[in-house]
Amino acid sequence: MKKIEINPITRLEGHGKIAIFLDDQGNVDDAFFQTVEFRGYEKFLQGMPMEEVPRTVSTVCGVCRGVHFTASMKASDGVFGVTPPPTGRKLRELFFNAHYVEDHSVILYALGFPDFVVGPEASPAERNIVGLINAVGAEVGREVLRKRGLAVKIFELLGGKPNHPVAAIPGGWSKRLTEDERQQVEEWSKELVELGELTLKIFADVVLKNDKYMALVTGDMYKVEVGYMGSVNDDGNITYYDGLQKVIDATGKEIGTFKGKGYLDFISERVQPWTYLKFPYQKKIGPWQGIVEGPNTNIYAVGPLARMNIVKGMDTPKAQAHFEQFHAALGKGPVHNVLAYHWARAIELLSAAEKCLQLSRDPEITGKETWTKPTSCPGEGVGIIEAPRGTLIHHYVTDDKGIVTNANLIVATTHNNAPINLAVKKAAKHFIKNGNVSQGMLNYVEMAFRPYDLCLACATHTVTGQTPLEVEIFDASGKLYKTMKNF
Repeated sequence: MKKIEINPITRLEGHGKIAIFLDDQGNVDDAFFQTVEFRGYEKFLQGMPMEEVPRTVSTVCGVCRGVHFTASMKASDGVFGVTPPPTGRKLRELFFNAHYVEDHSVILYALGFPDFVVGPEASPAERNIVGLINAVGAEVGREVLRKRGLAVKIFELLGGKPNHPVAAIPGGWSKRLTEDERQQVEEWSKELVELGELTLKIFADVVLKNDKYMALVTGDMYKVEVGYMGSVNDDGNITYYDGLQKVIDATGKEIGTFKGKGYLDFISERVQPWTYLKFPYQKKIGPWQGIVEGPNTNIYAVGPLARMNIVKGMDTPKAQAHFEQFHAALGKGPVHNVLAYHWARAIELLSAAEKCLQLSRDPEITGKETWTKPTSCPGEGVGIIEAPRGTLIHHYVTDDKGIVTNANLIVATTHNNAPINLAVKKAAKHFIKNGNVSQGMLNYVEMAFRPYDLCLACATHTVTGQTPLEVEIFDASGKLYKTMKNF
């Protein structure tokens, strides 16, 4: 049996590889997405004062800094038994939606769009952000970068830093917004809405109007039939900062909803010896079945596409129009087309930009009361948000002084681990035939994981039991002497 390895895989955060195994006829027998790095943040946090955790977990990733900050900040409210006042909550939401815009922008333009704008079979030297700018023109490229930079300015204004924010406090927000600052944020937000509209126009012109690309978007080679999980507000529409977590199976049937610690009743995690990334599954549907798709699977996905499948609609008018177009083109039931993640992500960029504009015009956003002072320490809190990549869960237990004794983080890429493996295998089986392998074919395989917007630094925290480890010992001549493993 021949093995093909894509190592490292490209255009993602972190380090991973894809192993493809061919049978004697040169066709794909199996394929695996493997995470080859390990970081122990859940262990690092033990012994830390809870109020320091948001600033610490923002360093998990330079891209996802705002999401870990926000989820742990929400969890700290539970640890100290406090509810932020309206102004404090709205400042958090404004900060978070600005982060959505800048995050979705970089993922679309740097990681996703090059495959379409430059071409999936183009040279790797051209199939990147530089090649994309060359294709769309320097003026458009500069404008996209400038407008995305405005989202970072809002992030910095509210969070205190453009990279790892510091404004979180249990029960609220440490920075008030002045009227002059509010006016500036409003003007910046208007341009963020323009960025969202431009991004959807580029997607429509490049992908939706291209029959070849739409054949990829709607084809079975990039279709993975799994369940979905996401958050909804009281109206059943999309929400990012806070809401009710909703789970559906692969047919669209609702399995249930939960909040806070309720995630423990729905999600279990499985460990495999060939990867550092765990495999969550919906135990309400049944015990671990393996990495399989189909109407009865308990594997599920999260993220922009999952949210489009979960919600009734968007809660902003411009994004709602595109949501309706999305489902008119791809169907009303669960959309299982993996490449549609890119379209969903562009719609969410516009939605988050509209939310920034709405919040910047809210009279309460400049209120004086931004913080509810804690008076007790119940000692346990769960923060759940919809990160750009999907549902993010932070769960902390502390002692009576607020010192962390246990931490559990389940991030979007972990939720998506099994669907990513399914997507990679399905694409490999479609594009690699009779031993014929080209650079373009391998990129078609990589295109199966990019829509999930992998963040492996976020996803590798700890494992049940001990870390799987295999050691090969070679003698002086290079001959394998002994193999040792703990699994």
